[in-house]
Amino acid sequence: MKQSTVIHVATIIVMSLLISCSSQNSNTGNGRDGKTEFVIDSTDATNNFYDNEKTYLLPGPEVMVVGEVKNPGIADFSTLPIHSVIVKEALLDEDGDRFTGAYRYDGYSLLDILNTFQLDKKNAGEFKPIIDLFVEIENNKGEKIVLSWGEIFYPNHLHEIIIATRVMRIVPSKTQELWHLPTEAKLVVAGDLITERNITAPSKITVKSYPKSFKVTKGMKPVYAKEFELFVENKPQITLSSEPKGLVRQTYPAIFYGRGRGIHSTQPFNGFMLKGLLGKYTNRSRESLRQGIFLVTAEDGYRGVFTYSEIMNRNDQSEVLLIYIPNDKHGGAFRLFPAGDFFSDRAIMAIKGIYYSENEQ
Repeated sequence: MKQSTVIHVATIIVMSLLISCSSQNSNTGNGRDGKTEFVIDSTDATNNFYDNEKTYLLPGPEVMVVGEVKNPGIADFSTLPIHSVIVKEALLDEDGDRFTGAYRYDGYSLLDILNTFQLDKKNAGEFKPIIDLFVEIENNKGEKIVLSWGEIFYPNHLHEIIIATRVMRIVPSKTQELWHLPTEAKLVVAGDLITERNITAPSKITVKSYPKSFKVTKGMKPVYAKEFELFVENKPQITLSSEPKGLVRQTYPAIFYGRGRGIHSTQPFNGFMLKGLLGKYTNRSRESLRQGIFLVTAEDGYRGVFTYSEIMNRNDQSEVLLIYIPNDKHGGAFRLFPAGDFFSDRAIMAIKGIYYSENEQ
């Protein structure tokens, strides 16, 4: 037999053995779609750290979508793609934040789940834009969390909020510590630092517009507000009419792009982390992390919703900046730059008020 033939046969034998080993280590998922097969790379044959352990199924209830939609009903997961996120989970604790484990979760993104539910916005006659929408997600245990529409549909990194139906531990190579595994389907918000919003067995999603009315003046020029007021649970806290004190200026390079008008500019934004200001008047708690909502309003009635966690509890350092340019007669004196957003729609200018509540919804 020629040497080249011997090498070719040997190669085929080695490849067959590798395939056989992979098949023996495979962990076939048959969650709500039954389509995805996960292969355990127990020998570190690849460079992927996130496929080295067994994947476990997480059964859960059907998910009902209701609220301000024209076609409420049970979410159909059968045609949706699987998305994976990696998460380091931690919860609030009296003695400090308590780490509970590192995982890869696989499941269905909120964007995909809500994508085919047609909006029927309650306040569309007054304010048509969708950026004052949010969703309330709850389970049968009485737990409830909120997400802004912007968190789901506007981020630079899509599909990082999922309902997970599978989980894999990310095990440290030296300690081999095995974190406690969840046993039910789970809402996973991968962008949160403290993961209090990761509730188990979500069963209901309610779409809502923020229930506060403001006069809208379309086409107002110039749009300018020399100051804005901060309200907490409808009680006034401060009126800011100058540069906030005690905060460090930040400069963020940006490609500023709108959903309607496209490119606005490529100039950097210079301002202050909004959480530095708001943190002085709000408290970090399980309730605020789960259900806190900010509504930011402009002089002309334009408005947008941000959740407490979205501003105060990020793990990606894509902060929301408060920009102060008092001599900008169209858009000043205060405006926002949400660095984590792909579109500029929530970069609200001429800020007139910021309203915070854990009970408004």
